[in-house]
Parts: sequence; structure tokens; C-alpha cells
Amino acid sequence: MERREKIMDVSWFVKSFQEDYSTLYQHRDEESARKEIDGLLQKLPLPKTGRVLDFCCGDGRHTRALARHGYEVVGFDLSEYLLEQAHQKTKDKNITYYRYDMREIPFDSEFDIVFNLFTSFGYFPDDAENEKVLHRMAQALRPDGHFVIDYLNPLYIEEHLVPESSREVENKHIVERRKIENGFVVKEINITENDQTRQFWERVRLYSLEEMKAMLSRAGMEVESVYGDYDFRAYSKEGKRMIIYGHCRK
Repeated sequence: MERREKIMDVSWFVKSFQEDYSTLYQHRDEESARKEIDGLLQKLPLPKTGRVLDFCCGDGRHTRALARHGYEVVGFDLSEYLLEQAHQKTKDKNITYYRYDMREIPFDSEFDIVFNLFTSFGYFPDDAENEKVLHRMAQALRPDGHFVIDYLNPLYIEEHLVPESSREVENKHIVERRKIENGFVVKEINITENDQTRQFWERVRLYSLEEMKAMLSRAGMEVESVYGDYDFRAYSKEGKRMIIYGHCRK
């Protein structure tokens, strides 16, 4: 099937998901992805074969972990830099990468499972745009297809937000300032290297579990279970994550 890039005008994540992203999140590596995927496949009643979509794949670390379980995997992302990294790191023959805006993916009833991992949701200022992403996710699934969404936990963030932190990584001084503003968690990032400072932001909508369930339901997806971390403890304000598993009703 021929695929054409369809890229929309976007904001903070265009600047954020570039070379500095690899520095900020270098702890999110191949080994952590392998453990997360292994855990999800062991804990959740997911099909053991089929076609899988890594929804916002970044540099493909989860894509590769899925491919090693034998799935045919498609990964897409908006960041040209991260997709280039994905191509360089990928040797698996059962992986295909595309570049798309998550609101405009063209897939229709093609996948047995969709994975949306590491808070790749809630990026847009308009709730309707964020909900559109879930409709695209549902559209990509085959009837009774499965989905897994690994999203931040707003209950945990509201109680444990660290206003400011700093660290040294690869001769770079990184200062991160965080706040909750108008229903979003906002992170200001300053990276100083060779006496030059680069500044950018991350901004993610804080949706409650009830809001997520309602949006997913409107998109035609049914939530079956929710967990608070990758140890699969029950979702609560103590868990750092909101890991949602369910299936498509269509």
C-alpha cells in the first residue's frame, strides 16, 4: 500500500523531539523498552501474532522490541530526527517506518494491536484535537483489535511535581522547571553547552482516568483494565503511570 506523508502545522514537539531529546531521555533505552514490552505481552491478553502499530514510535525502541516477538510492526512519528535514528538502529526485516502527524494517519482497520507508549498523547491545546487522535487510533484497529496506552498519571503529578531540578549529562548542564497550568503539565527545559543555552518546552494535557475512558468510548474503544506502573499494580494516585488496556468495539 502506498503511503504519503501528511504533516500538519504543529508546535512545541517539533522543536523538542530533536537531538536534545536523546540526551534528556537516554535512560529510555533498548533494555527498558524490552522489559516494558515483555511485561505487557506477559500480563495482558494480547494476540501473540499479527500486525502491530507503534503509535508515535520515536527512535523505534519499542518497535524493535515488538518485532523480536515476531509481530509485523509499523512505527510512525512526526520527528524526522527520531525516525532517522530509528532507521539507523533497526536491522529487523519485519519493521516499516512512516512519517505522519498522529492526527492524520491513513491506516484503516489494519492492525491487531496499537501501542501508544511513553506519554505520546495529550500534546494539543484543543481537547477536540486530542480526542481526534483516539479516533485515528480506533480507525487503525481491526474489529476487536487491542490497544495499550501508557500515559502519565495526573493524580501522581499533582502530588509529586518537582518544580525545578538540574543535572549534568554529557558535558551539558540541564535545568528543568515544571508547573501545572490550565490543565496542562508544562516543563521548561534549558540546556547549557559550551556557554550557550538552548531553551524549549514540553506541554501535556492532564486528563483524568474518567476523561480518558469517556474519550476512548466515544472513539469506539472499550477499557478493560488500568494499571499504575509496569509492575501492573492497580491504578491509584501512588502509581506514576496510567496504563490503559482495552479493545476496539467496531
